[in-house]
Amino acid sequence: MSDTFFQPVSGMDLPRFAGIPTFMRLPHLARGSERWADVDVGIIGVPWDSGTTNRPGPRHGPRQLRDASTMIRAEHGVSGIRPFEALNCADLGDVGPNPADIADSMQRITAFYKEVIAAGIVPLTAGGDHLSSLPILRAVAEKAPVGMIHFDSHTDLFHSYFDGTMYTHGTPFRRACEEGLLDPKRVIQIGIRGTQYDSEDRDFARAEGIRIVPIEEFHARGAEDVMVEAREIAGKGATYLSYDIDFVDPTFAPGTGTPEVGGPNSYQALQVVRGLTGVNLVGADLVEVSPPFDASGGTAFLGVSIMFEMLCQMAASRAL
Repeated sequence: MSDTFFQPVSGMDLPRFAGIPTFMRLPHLARGSERWADVDVGIIGVPWDSGTTNRPGPRHGPRQLRDASTMIRAEHGVSGIRPFEALNCADLGDVGPNPADIADSMQRITAFYKEVIAAGIVPLTAGGDHLSSLPILRAVAEKAPVGMIHFDSHTDLFHSYFDGTMYTHGTPFRRACEEGLLDPKRVIQIGIRGTQYDSEDRDFARAEGIRIVPIEEFHARGAEDVMVEAREIAGKGATYLSYDIDFVDPTFAPGTGTPEVGGPNSYQALQVVRGLTGVNLVGADLVEVSPPFDASGGTAFLGVSIMFEMLCQMAASRAL
């Protein structure tokens, strides 16, 4: 049983529409809090979307995700896992970005996450656009490259945009490979689809040994079979999980900047995370929720539901 301090507020004690919204109604611990040393998993917001190349808005994602997360309860409805009892979890607040400077923002994000890692905390992140993953990986993989399981409709492996712009939400994992943060042969990207500029990103993946599972293969094989392969590729080594909400078909998740039709439904969106049992997760993120395009709030609720699945997998791994 975790420390009672880290238990979320129950909807039986305070209505879910009341109180200050924190991630999953957990206690909020400010940066440098004395209780950081007691935290197993810290949920962190990265309200930043300066890498966006089309429709902006994910900078507002963490706030909407926090609000939606008040509907998350204490027990998984299928597995019975109670993550808040298995792990000390807390809302560690937001990284303060510099919305006018990409390089400075990335330095701020990396510095924040280095403090988190140094405290022995596993970070679970709510983005932000997908460029957010790069400065996080610079902290998570500072000592050694990690594997990655990546759910997305895009590879985010492009060299650059606009003749040399190196840091966009379409380039983070190209940079991560170049910087030695990822072990390409332990990386799998699932759900890739949509029209393309060209094949440069896939050519890079092929040359480096990154496994791409296009959406046609995902649907033909089914989520369970694909996740068997994902676990094999990740192996027992340290692995990062990155989940772009546009992995999900826009019928179920319209609130994102670059939607692509033909994707998984909302059940499959949860099912793939349930297939991560046994993976050594050293960090995870859920990115690209964009409130301006999420009028109903359904995308954000799906997003935090996916984050709860991630948290349950972290708890299950702790029990192994």
